[in-house]
Formats: sequence, C-alpha cells, structure tokens
Amino acid sequence: MSTATRVYIARLAGVAVFDPNGDQVGRVRDAVARQRTGGLPPRVIGLVAELQAWRRIFIPIGRVTSVDADAVVLSTGTLNLKRFEKRPGEILVLEELLDRRVTVIDGQLPGTVVDVAMEQQRNKDWVLAKVAVRRYTGRLTRRGQLYQLDWDEVSGLVGAPEEQGTANLLAVLENMRAADLANLLQDLSGRRRLEVAAALDDERLADVLEELPEADQVEIITILDKERVADVLGAMDPDDAADLLGELPQAQRDELLGLMAPHEASPVRQLMHYRPGTAGSLMTSEPVILAPDTTVAEALARIREPQLPIPLAAQAYVCRAPTATPTGRYLGTVYFQHLLREPPGELVSAVVNNDIDPVTPQTPLTEVTRLMATYDLVAMPVVDSSDRLVGAVTVDDVLDHLLPSDWRDRDHG
Repeated sequence: MSTATRVYIARLAGVAVFDPNGDQVGRVRDAVARQRTGGLPPRVIGLVAELQAWRRIFIPIGRVTSVDADAVVLSTGTLNLKRFEKRPGEILVLEELLDRRVTVIDGQLPGTVVDVAMEQQRNKDWVLAKVAVRRYTGRLTRRGQLYQLDWDEVSGLVGAPEEQGTANLLAVLENMRAADLANLLQDLSGRRRLEVAAALDDERLADVLEELPEADQVEIITILDKERVADVLGAMDPDDAADLLGELPQAQRDELLGLMAPHEASPVRQLMHYRPGTAGSLMTSEPVILAPDTTVAEALARIREPQLPIPLAAQAYVCRAPTATPTGRYLGTVYFQHLLREPPGELVSAVVNNDIDPVTPQTPLTEVTRLMATYDLVAMPVVDSSDRLVGAVTVDDVLDHLLPSDWRDRDHG
C-alpha cells in the first residue's frame, strides 16, 4: 500500500487502523500535533485511535507505515494501551481546529476551518501544512468560497478560539454509532462537549444521552432550553427518560414532565413509580405488541422497522386489544426466528409461545436475570395482576444495572 504525502485529517476520522498482520486494532479519532516556534507549522506527532474497549490511545506517527483515506497500517502490533491524555503545547486537530473562525489574507477575510492537511517532509516528519478555509458570508443560504492555504497564511489557529462552530465536526461524526459518539463526547473539553451536544438534532441527542453517564446527561440538559429538553426526553426510550429525570430535583422533574407531550410523559411517569431494582423500574413500555389476528408477514414488517432496538426486534408480544401498554390480556410471545419459518399468511396466534411465564413489575432484578439466563432470552415480558402487558425488560437494560454504576464513565478503570 502506498502512502500519500498529503492527507486531510477529517477524512481519516473513523478509518480503520491495522497491525502488520492485517488485524484491525481500532479506528482513527484525531491527530495530535505539537506547536513549534518561529511561525513554523505544527509537527504531527501521532494519531489518536479508539480501541474496541472504548479506550483512546496514542499511536506515535513513527509507528505508521502507511496512511490514506482507506486505512492506516502500523509497523508493529505492540501498542501502549495507556489512555491518551493531551499534554501542554499539543493540538488535537479535529477537536480544536475544525469549525474554528479564522482570518486569511492579512486578516481581512473571515472564514471557517473545514479541514487541515498533514504533509510528509523530506526528513519523514509530518506537519500541518495546509488549511482548508471556507469564506464566512454570514448568510445561511450562501456557501462561501473554499480556499486551500498554507498554515502561515491563516490567523487564529493557535490559542483559545474567539468563536468555534460545530457543522464540520458533526459532519465528521455523522456516521458514528450513538455509543461511540457518546464516548467521544466524554473525551472533548467541557466547553466543546457542550457545544457539540447542543448542536445535535433531538433524535440524535436522545440516542447519545442514553449512552452517557448520568452526570454528563445532567450537565448537557442544563444548558438547553426547557422546551428542548422536554422534546429530547420525548425522543428517548421511556425507561431511559425516567432514569434521567430521576437524577433531577423534584421541582425540575415535574416541570419537564409538564412540558412533554402527554402521550410521551405518561409512560415515563408510570415507570418512575416502580421501586428501583425491580422489573418495573428496568422495563421499556414500548415493546413490539401484536394483535392475535396479525399475519406473520405483518409481524415481520413491524420487526424490520429500522428505529427498533435490536433486543426489542428479537421477539414480539401477542395481546388482546388494546395493543398499547397496558394492553388487553397477554397471550404469549412470538420469536423472530420462528416467524421466519412460518408461511407469510399464517396468524401469529397460531405460532405464539406461552410456555415461559412472564414476570411482574415487582419481580426483583436478580430473578429477572436468572430467568433470562436460564431460557436464553434477550427480553422478558412484564405483566400486571390482570395479565395485561405493561412492558418488557431487555438484556441491555439488565446489563446496565448489573455493571458498576460508573461503567459508562471513560475515567472509570
């Protein structure tokens, strides 16, 4: 594989990193440069890679044998797994430079950094040689001209930025899983983390909040307008919204519930009534629920809905009307794999499985865990005293509560 002599770093974000044997060790998340005196462009000293264990590590640039927009290949499979921490005088290129407001052409032309290129010199060092700057027009409907400039032609690249947007950084992060973006947010500086979080749309922010530690969730929602917080809570899974609201003072909790749409607030209120450590406190109130006369083809269409979490898509619950929680009488469960083996026109009532008893909202977590492990389930139906389905506990909810309370915190361990 040939190595490019100029690489735009935003295009490296998310690129796989391979060891000499071709095994993937992680993905690029940023580049680290060190400032130099005399107006010289910063020297790139390494890359920040994220491992599967959600740990960001530093890879010295000297360990990189090949780098381009398709892959980064290392000269060794031996890496220092110590968590990366930025040192004084170092620059995290994507975090600190992307979207920064700068000036060019003797300070007369305002612009925004959209990318930074590193170039390899004759002595094999890499430096931040080129900056892609889009002219700032101040008009939302008009994109300014794009300039490719030398580092020393741009003012405002060093030091605390007077102003820094988020559009280009969000574009780099667009395809990241919510869990990975949540991990990256924890590694950003406090101010930058809040800027990026606030710039996410409601659905994306809801997904990311569900993957963050409670302290970070609270920090982020406190900077948002109360009306927007209510919208984001409505976009979250009811059980996650209930957990987040449980971290807030009672007065703030009641105010936000009052601002939420009634149909979104109602299941959240109900979940908050259950005692912690029980099935009721863990469950989601929005599993896939089917009427007995639903066909197999219709059931598979419901399960294929792209926004449906994987644990909920593994099985559906057959109930008499109404088919929203709390439902009519719970009849049993149909499993995804079973549905695949049945004729499309068959009714789910003919293939329903009811040989595993559901749990109640008061069932302790330990009992729920034991039952799910015994029967190899990814979700467990929860019914009330009248045999009405009120929700389902999924394996990810169980793991969340079995792991240490700070397991999502990047500083843990």
